Amino acid sequence: MEPKSRPSAQYAEAGGVLVGVLFASVAVGLLIGWLAGSAGIGVLIGAVIGIPLSTYTVYWRYRDSF
Repeated sequence: MEPKSRPSAQYAEAGGVLVGVLFASVAVGLLIGWLAGSAGIGVLIGAVIGIPLSTYTVYWRYRDSF
């Protein structure tokens, strides 16, 4: 009887990548929006761009795990 292997930390890593890319996208949107005169619109645009970008980044990084 073999001991059970520990669960991999890939789920936590994937979540960290997802949140990190989303946060970076929102921060860039905030900066661009602030420079353009409307930080709120910049955050919104950063979030709209960041959601699919972060999803694609996680897929691209962990594509061999599927």
